[in-house]
Amino acid sequence: MMWIPGGEFQMGSDHRLAQPNERPMHRVRVHGFWMDRTHVTNAQFRSFVEATGYITTAERKQDWDTLRVQLPPDTPRLPDESLVPGAMVFVGTKEPVRLDEVAQWWRFVPGANWQHPRGPESDIEGKDDHPVVQVSYEDARAYARWVHKRLPTEAEWEFAARGGLEQATYAWGDSLRPNGQSMANVWDLSQQTRFPVVSFKAGGAVGTMRVGSFPPNGYGLVDMTGNAWQWTADWYRVDYFARQAREHSGEVIVDPTGPDDSWDPTDQTSIPQAPRRTIRGGSFLCSVDYCLSYRPSARRGNDPFNPMSHVGFRLVKDEPATQARLANHR
Repeated sequence: MMWIPGGEFQMGSDHRLAQPNERPMHRVRVHGFWMDRTHVTNAQFRSFVEATGYITTAERKQDWDTLRVQLPPDTPRLPDESLVPGAMVFVGTKEPVRLDEVAQWWRFVPGANWQHPRGPESDIEGKDDHPVVQVSYEDARAYARWVHKRLPTEAEWEFAARGGLEQATYAWGDSLRPNGQSMANVWDLSQQTRFPVVSFKAGGAVGTMRVGSFPPNGYGLVDMTGNAWQWTADWYRVDYFARQAREHSGEVIVDPTGPDDSWDPTDQTSIPQAPRRTIRGGSFLCSVDYCLSYRPSARRGNDPFNPMSHVGFRLVKDEPATQARLANHR
């Protein structure tokens, strides 16, 4: 773990690339904490599973009562035979498509899980040092309890991701590829095609890379953006930053722990009030054509029970004086 010293910073962004959910910038102070240098890896997660016998969300039969809260109220109940273990997998497309319907490049794949990220025919052989993916928020919390750590708040995550650079566009500065050097595992650097077309000439299906394949940020953290999205502890609201700015009227907000509920009217696959936890950092699927989420201020909500092939996590640990203050947020 790396020590993150804490301090004040401008959270969010008013940059031309910023999405509405990143606006406006507002002043935040976080206390110091320890953070995992890398994503939790396949090897680390395997140790947890072997020690505890834990069964991940994707490895369990789907529960209709959990699933239906993410769907419109008039959605008919799925038959029991279709409620099988599995997870969402990026499958890409063979040719360019409109980018307003994610179902064109995502599929629910029975048998997909952390050991088989793209489905039963895939595996993680030789990928012990890759980020574990296909883990839900609940899976990440279970692992965190085992190692006596916790998920970071959004504020802690963004402060750490910025690495001491105030309002830089990326975790390493303002140029996507300084001196032509790749700085993160994102679509634009690995493909010769526009998202979501998978080019077999360019190496076939995209995916994670070994953690630490790129230079660290100012706090010694690697892959804070790109490679795999990272779960945070906070509920997700599209308007959370705007509400913070209104409620605190220019005051410095100390150790914010997120909203009390979720609201996401922009999600194409769900209803606005469906439970969502915030994910940060973007992934190997982020592209200038599509999400541009390999920026420290970029944020998105995700169903806490929905594992995906581009979502992982890293953890933080408090100094003793901080533990009591955040105990109720875990």
